[in-house]
Amino acid sequence: MIPDTDDSRLDDRVILITGAGDGIGKAVALACAERGATLILLGRTVHKLEQVYDEIKNNGWPEPAIYPMNLEGATPADYDELNTNIDKEFGRLDGLLNNAGWLGAPTPIEIYDTELWYKVMQVNLNAPFLLTKACIPLLKKSSAARIVFTSDDKSSAYWGAYGVAKAGQLSFMQILADELESKNIPVNAVNPGPIRTRFRTMAYPAEDIRKLTRPEEITGAFIYLLSESVTETGKTFKPEDF
Repeated sequence: MIPDTDDSRLDDRVILITGAGDGIGKAVALACAERGATLILLGRTVHKLEQVYDEIKNNGWPEPAIYPMNLEGATPADYDELNTNIDKEFGRLDGLLNNAGWLGAPTPIEIYDTELWYKVMQVNLNAPFLLTKACIPLLKKSSAARIVFTSDDKSSAYWGAYGVAKAGQLSFMQILADELESKNIPVNAVNPGPIRTRFRTMAYPAEDIRKLTRPEEITGAFIYLLSESVTETGKTFKPEDF
């Protein structure tokens, strides 16, 4: 078991969270802000990011930054610009949470739409690669940088591009962990399991969401892995580990 994270502080840590407008990303963002982190809220939908921004400000927590970006259409130049903007504004990055994801459609491989396949792979696999690659120089400027992925393990029928992308993302995490171990940058993942989110409802529309765990209940895993306390690297954790 990992130590309790209820009292963990993230004071003065600059943390970038993707998919920060709702679901797990929003819950982790609020939990990190409450513990003193300065957040960069990245997402596609501006008004959702603004709502998270307002909630953080209204609670008197450190003022976050909003960074709108559509991961499906973002180019390498967009990620280079992100690097430049963060470096100019903050001078470093202490944490990166690759959380954003897109389901696509539950379809048999035989009839899976090729264009949709490319789009789902872009959001779930190529975007985390491009973003992380752009952020590594910023993370190296931190004295205690951390990288975290929100993982999934969908390898059964009809999960299509999403399942393949998430499997690739896990390998990416482990490769990164090995490469960055000498730089003292732990890289880990959290597999949250069934959580009461819009994403989950899209995947299981007939499910009774009242029986699902709320995102706010599983933030401890992410807080620990984004904190200076973490020593593990290359591992996938579940909320019950905390």
